[in-house]
Amino acid sequence: MRVVPISVPTPFYIGPVNVYLIAEDPLTIIDTGPKTKEAIEALRAGLRKAGFLVSDLRRIVLTHAHEDHCGLARSLRDEAKNAEVFVHNWETGHRHSRLEYEEHRVLLERAGVPESEIQRMRGMYDRMRKYADSFGDDEYTALWDEAELEFESGSLRILHTPGHTPGSCSFLREADRTVIAGDCVLKRITPNPVLSPDPIDPSRRFPSLAEYLVSLARLRSFSPTLVYGGHGEPIHDYEELFHRYFRAFQDRQSQVIGLVGKAGVTAWDVALEMFPNADDVHRFLSVSEAVAHLDLAQTERKIAFELNGQTEVYKPL
Repeated sequence: MRVVPISVPTPFYIGPVNVYLIAEDPLTIIDTGPKTKEAIEALRAGLRKAGFLVSDLRRIVLTHAHEDHCGLARSLRDEAKNAEVFVHNWETGHRHSRLEYEEHRVLLERAGVPESEIQRMRGMYDRMRKYADSFGDDEYTALWDEAELEFESGSLRILHTPGHTPGSCSFLREADRTVIAGDCVLKRITPNPVLSPDPIDPSRRFPSLAEYLVSLARLRSFSPTLVYGGHGEPIHDYEELFHRYFRAFQDRQSQVIGLVGKAGVTAWDVALEMFPNADDVHRFLSVSEAVAHLDLAQTERKIAFELNGQTEVYKPL
């Protein structure tokens, strides 16, 4: 199976995103890049270099629905005419901005985020909406765990690997244990488990970090020889990266627990302590990281939890 990486520029701090062309019949790309002139030009150039045009595409598969990965999906689908878009049902970013839901506001309020900050975050994500078109529920085909994307010379096994987002998916080529992992696995960055409503019960918070740790262990069970991430270089030693991730999570967990004082703290308090200089999108990501670690610590009974009105307060045991 011929996998062709195409580096696509983004306007985001993360830098270029990796789009993967599966140069087999039916011609497929995994992820698209954001909806910008620079991105579509780079994608067209990458396709031409491999001997194809956008009109040749038959499948557009999304690892998850963040703007840098899904932004061009509608444009490419429309240009290719016969292309089908695939994404997991638990993704919501492809339908609406992630902070438009009332559920997100409630989660941020519970985390102790002040109203002024919530408005700043919403304004930031409103500005990001231009980098991706939304999809209706009838405009995509669902990815299902353990199903397969079939090609002329073999198949890719769909692995639901939640954590970074609830519906994040990876794709396994079992013949050579190659994985295309989106933002589940990145060589030089520890992915952020993003604050999300639970897709089954939106009134609850999705346990992003706990799910992410399970996803990393699941990928490890396949003993991958090569992992293509959503950003940066491919990973040839997943075992080393797996242990590095776990050490980083353990260190962060210890730091978070150490910030839980007798008077009690909110996730917003912890985020400000850990990332005092965070701005723009990093304000939201810092809250996401604080919530994820506090949730995990509370689940493992390392800290206590109580409600102060509608605000979640964490205290030592």
